[in-house]
Amino acid sequence: MLIGVMQVRLHLPNSGSLKGKRRILKSLKDRLKNKFNVSVAELENQDIWQSSTIGMAIISNDKQFANSVLSKAADLVNNQPDIIVTDIQMEWL
Repeated sequence: MLIGVMQVRLHLPNSGSLKGKRRILKSLKDRLKNKFNVSVAELENQDIWQSSTIGMAIISNDKQFANSVLSKAADLVNNQPDIIVTDIQMEWL
């Protein structure tokens, strides 16, 4: 069994309130869950309007498949018009 974990630090320049931030993140988390079947959670900076860190995890028996899924998920996050990715870290357990 292999567990792939990815941590993505985000800057949300168009978020003017916590409500706006939650709307952006909820939409992003829902798309990631539905499209890639990964677990997603906000990990840090819950009370800061324009900053967030999300974590994603996938369990698989094939590292190449898990790496592909997490890479495609990172691409989806990178291509969001209202989100700037400042850092991505991937780890295997």
